[in-house]
Amino acid sequence: MPDMNGPYKPGTPCWIDLMVPDQQAALDFYRDLFGWQGEIGPPETGGYSVCTLKGKPVAGIMRASNPDGSTPDPMPPTVWTTYLSTDGIDATAKSVTDAGGSVMMGPMDVMDLGRMAVVTDPTGAVVGLWQPGTFDGAGIVNEHGALTWNELNTGDTGAAAAFYSAVLPVTTAPTQLPGAEGYTEFKVADRAVAGMMDLSALPPGVPPHWLAYFSVDDVDSVQDAAVRAGGSVMAPAFDMPAGRMAVLADPQGGTFAVITPTMPGQAD
Repeated sequence: MPDMNGPYKPGTPCWIDLMVPDQQAALDFYRDLFGWQGEIGPPETGGYSVCTLKGKPVAGIMRASNPDGSTPDPMPPTVWTTYLSTDGIDATAKSVTDAGGSVMMGPMDVMDLGRMAVVTDPTGAVVGLWQPGTFDGAGIVNEHGALTWNELNTGDTGAAAAFYSAVLPVTTAPTQLPGAEGYTEFKVADRAVAGMMDLSALPPGVPPHWLAYFSVDDVDSVQDAAVRAGGSVMAPAFDMPAGRMAVLADPQGGTFAVITPTMPGQAD
């Protein structure tokens, strides 16, 4: 069921957004790659763009800027941020610090849309929190060009599991997917909503991070299209237990994964 109606259960990834130096260039890249529609937003929202697919929100794209609107120096890294749903962001933010994490931003109101915060877990991965108001998050998932999975890559899976279970109603368990030994699933109400893997499986020097996966009909053709549009390939298309996937980066360095899944996504 790709259309989402109603709020996401607490602990579930519900939204993603991207901070970039050149907002219009990012809007153009993802429009051509995934078919998203979006334009630079009004000044009262800081120009924030809510990109849509089939008329439903799929992701946000914003220009990197200081609180006063000036250009940062140095420019922060271009990254996709995963947001986890919560029904009480102030209490969740307090739990973050109690559990050894840190609050980077917020909690704060985003007009009547909801309340947000950005935090760092004890292993160094940055993640957002979202308490919905009039906006629940992604309105379409698990379709070509839409979010289908989120994955934490960390150097200490035990510490990360303890942290997220302490701050949100999630549990962790080894996956039962054959051929994916060592992979951990985050579960909400006994349904897998996200994954976790150890950084040792990635090239040296990759920092802890949350990775967004987009569902696509043909990984190889999307990989080729990304390269033609100035993107780069971090991990070429390959087959794995959950489907065929690739890890790509947009022309400004934002890393994301694409997958043609052979199993249901997080919101099925």
